[in-house]
Amino acid sequence: MFGKSRHVDEPPIPLVPWEDAWEFAITEEERPAGGQRKRAALGVRAFRVPQGLAGQRVNAPCAFFPPHPSDADARRLYEDAEGTRLLCSLDEPQDIEGRRHYEVRDAQGGAIGTIQRIAPLKHALKPTWRIAQPGHPEIVSSAEWAKGGPRDMVQRGAGKLLLGVVQAVADMGAEGGDQPAKSRVLEWKADDELVLTSEGDLRFLVRAAWLDRRLVFAYALLRTR
Repeated sequence: MFGKSRHVDEPPIPLVPWEDAWEFAITEEERPAGGQRKRAALGVRAFRVPQGLAGQRVNAPCAFFPPHPSDADARRLYEDAEGTRLLCSLDEPQDIEGRRHYEVRDAQGGAIGTIQRIAPLKHALKPTWRIAQPGHPEIVSSAEWAKGGPRDMVQRGAGKLLLGVVQAVADMGAEGGDQPAKSRVLEWKADDELVLTSEGDLRFLVRAAWLDRRLVFAYALLRTR
């Protein structure tokens, strides 16, 4: 059982295999408020996938943060809430040609890609990030924020995914209403292919089947530490 406040008549929320996660958010919310539920049911902080229809929606976990974070465990993610099944980990960063490289490794220690942090130029306020996955072009985030949020992205033809799917990601993680009403949205492309959208470094929508979700998890881990 993952929930802190699950009703006794409600079944536990099953895990979603990380390979099957297309949209997910970092949140503690397992079951949103609505219908007969006056308060959201909370669980552990995790990467969660929205599932179900309105009134029956749940946020099913697909990847977990360390249950007892420490310096040695700070760059690891797990397949279970107890932290017994390693999903992926990040090496110590290496500075290469002005970029900070974080190698991402699978549970067996094999390299699956690299997260790159590029220091901001004098006129820029924030660093930029890139994702490198072997066998594919480098994934680069947009320099400009998408206008109008998730709804506008869909209407501009960003993909065949339904608006409701995108909005489900945007609606996750309200956490008692302390989240901003609108977060800035980034589009990530490999050459001209749109492979990912991210909102506020907490919500993600995968657009390309080939994108290894563990690289997205690792990027989010670095951004939310």
